[in-house]
Order: sequence, then structure tokens, then C-alpha cells
Amino acid sequence: MEKMKRTKGIFITIEGGEGSGKTTQSRLLKDYFEAIGRKVLITREPGGTVFAEAIRKILLNPVSHPVPLSELFLYEAARAQHMQEFVLPALKEGKVVICDRFTDATIAYQGYGRKLDLKLITLLNKEAAFSVSPNLTIYLDIDPKKGLNRAKDLNKEFYGSDGDRIERESIFFHNNVRKGYLSQAKKYPKRIKVIKTQNTPLKTFILIKKYLDVIL
Repeated sequence: MEKMKRTKGIFITIEGGEGSGKTTQSRLLKDYFEAIGRKVLITREPGGTVFAEAIRKILLNPVSHPVPLSELFLYEAARAQHMQEFVLPALKEGKVVICDRFTDATIAYQGYGRKLDLKLITLLNKEAAFSVSPNLTIYLDIDPKKGLNRAKDLNKEFYGSDGDRIERESIFFHNNVRKGYLSQAKKYPKRIKVIKTQNTPLKTFILIKKYLDVIL
């Protein structure tokens, strides 16, 4: 059974593979909560702080080649800084914190994708997150091939690139990541809600909204 450290605010994480629409849904969530009078912090992992954003650049740079264990430690280092400096203060103030990726991503990408020890990852996740678990996790489920094609098109249109280091991984890697997410959802069904991505962001958000009503 998953244990959750109680916080004053509401902590929501958005998970999903490449091209699943996490950024768009995070913004829709922000608009929803602000419309009902809640103060919102929207952030991402790795990132949020100067320290964590610097790590993000290393991790996503296509010319970086960290070994899996180094990659794991970098993600956890960024998380610890992000939590201490950014997330925990916001939750203490009673804000709604919406985070693009969190500990489930580490299980999916470094555990199932990189094949690192799940017990080690779980231990590091707990320490780096200061034992805080989200009130609600939305997992946006999309076929990895479809998601990667969508991400590739967006990268070419807006950045003129072939994507970051993770997006350039094999379809085999991304299929394993999806298996990791679905495994987590099966293990923690009360917290993690699987949302099949629809043909428009609004239709996807309508599916998400029913879970927001429950936590409120």
C-alpha cells in the first residue's frame, strides 16, 4: 500500500510518454483551478529551479551519453532540489502544484526503460521527494509510435531538430516505458488514473476533469 505524506496544498502530477500532451493538459489544469479561485504553481521535472534546469540541459542534450546509473542520480538530484526549493514551500502555502513528470517517470524510464533496479529507484525516489506522494497522478496513455511521431513533428516545426536525447531512443525503449507506467497504474489505482489521449486536448481534459472533482 502506498503511503503519502500529507500536505496542506494539492499535488497533481501529469505523466505520459513522448508526445502525449502533458504540457497542454498541465496548462488546462492550471486554468481550471485558477477559475475556481485556487492559487496554482505549474512546474516540471527535471526543472523548476536554476540547479534543476541546468541538470535538465545535460540530461536532454543529444550529445550527452550518461550511463543509466549516472542518469538516475541526476534525475534524483534535480528532484531533491526542486522539492526543497519549489514544491514543498508551495504546498505548505496551500497552493495547487501541477508537475509535469515526477517519481513514476523515474520508475518507467530508468526502471523499465533502462532496466535499473526498481527497489533502488523506489528508495531514491522516496528520499528525493521527501516522502511526498501526489494526491492525484494523471497518466496520459498514447501508443508510443504515435506519440513519437507527434513529438518529432512538433520539434521540426518549432525547433528545427530531431528531438532531445530521450525522444531519439528506440521504439523498443519507449514501449518498455509505457509498460512501466501501466504497471505503476495497476499497482496504485487510487492515485494513478489512466487517461486515453483523445483526438483533441479538450476531449482529453473532459476525461481528466471527473477526477479533479473527486479530490476537491
